[in-house]
Amino acid sequence: MIQNPGFLLTIFAFVAVIGPLVFVHELGHYLVGRWCGVKAEAFSIGFGPEIAAWVDKRGTRWRIGALPLGGYVRFKGDMNAASQTDPRWLEMPAAERAQSFPAKPLWQRAAIVAAGPAINFLFAILILATFAFVHGESRTPAVAGQVQPGSAAAAAGILAGDRIVSLNGREMATFDDIRLFAQIRPGEPVTIVIDRKGKLFEKQGKVGAVQEDDGFGNKFRIGRLGLAPGEPVIEPVSLFRAPVVAIERTGQIIRTMVETLGQIVGGGRSVKELGGPLKIAEVSGQAATLGIESFIFFMALISINLGFINLLPIPMLDGGHLLFYGVEAIQRRPVSPQVQEWAYRSGLAVLLAMMVLVTFNDLSSFGLWDRLSGLIG
Repeated sequence: MIQNPGFLLTIFAFVAVIGPLVFVHELGHYLVGRWCGVKAEAFSIGFGPEIAAWVDKRGTRWRIGALPLGGYVRFKGDMNAASQTDPRWLEMPAAERAQSFPAKPLWQRAAIVAAGPAINFLFAILILATFAFVHGESRTPAVAGQVQPGSAAAAAGILAGDRIVSLNGREMATFDDIRLFAQIRPGEPVTIVIDRKGKLFEKQGKVGAVQEDDGFGNKFRIGRLGLAPGEPVIEPVSLFRAPVVAIERTGQIIRTMVETLGQIVGGGRSVKELGGPLKIAEVSGQAATLGIESFIFFMALISINLGFINLLPIPMLDGGHLLFYGVEAIQRRPVSPQVQEWAYRSGLAVLLAMMVLVTFNDLSSFGLWDRLSGLIG
C-alpha cells in the first residue's frame, strides 16, 4: 500500500488545486466582462473573512477569503456574489448604468456567464493536449489479446483475437473505449458485437463487478469484462493534433460524468459515491504523492468537473443564469424578479442540501460514523 500523505501535504495540495482553478474560472467571467465594458467591483478567491485585499486602478477590489471553496466576480449592478440584479441599478447615473451588467445585451450577459465554465474546459484541454504531445495517444486496437477464464467476456463466448465492434450499440475504436465503457457499468447487461475472422456475431453478457484498491486503502466497485489487450500501440501526436486529442478526451470524461450522474439519479448507483470538498482534498494529497504529472492530470479532471457542475441548470450556478437567459430569449423579456427570487432561494436550498450530503459522504468514507457508533455502542 502507498503511504498516505500527511495532513499538511493534503491541505497544501488541496489549495494548490482549488485556488488556481477557482481563479481561472472567475478570470473567465472577469476578462469577458471587461471586453463587454462591464465594471467589476470585486474579484474574490474564497469566501468568508478577508485575508488580504487590494484595489486596482480600475476600482476593482481583489480579495482572498478564508474559505478556499469557491469565488466570485461582482459586477456593477449585481446585488450579491450570486449575481442577482440589484433593483436600484436603474437609479444609477447614465454613465455608471452603461457600465453595469444588467444594462448589457442578452448575448453579452450570456457570454460573460458562460466564460467561467468555458475557461475551465480550456484549461483542462491545454493540460491534456500537453500530455498527448509529450506521451502520444493510445491507439491499441479493440481486440481481445487474452480472455480471463471465468470472466464476463468468457461467459459471453468471447475468444482471443475477437475484435470488439460495439458494446450496447456504442462503437469501440480502441481498447481504452472498452475499458471506459465497462468500468462504470458493473453488473449491467451488455450486448457485444464482435468481428471474428471477418464475420460479425452478437453476444449477450453481463459486465463483471470487481473490487479494486487504489493503493491508498480506498476500495472501489468497478466493471470489468475480463479482457486484456494485445500489443499496446502508442502513436505520436503532433503539435497541431494535440488539441484535437485533448478535446476528444475531455468529451469522453464529460460523457462518463453525465452517464454516472444519470446512474445515480436513476438509482443504478448509490448517492454515497458522491464526494465533496473533503474527498477532493484527500485525493489531492494522494495525487501529489504520485508525482507532478499525476497531480497536474488530477487538476485537469477537477477543472472539467468544475466547468460541468457550474453548467448545471441550478439557480445560483452559471447554468441557472444561462437558463434564465434562454427563457428571456424565447419570451423576449427578462424573467420576473419574483420568479428569480423564488428560483434563487430554491437553488440555494438545493446546493446546501447537496453540500450536506457530500460532506456526510466524505466523513463516512473517513470512517467517522463507524467510530462514533463504536463509541456509543
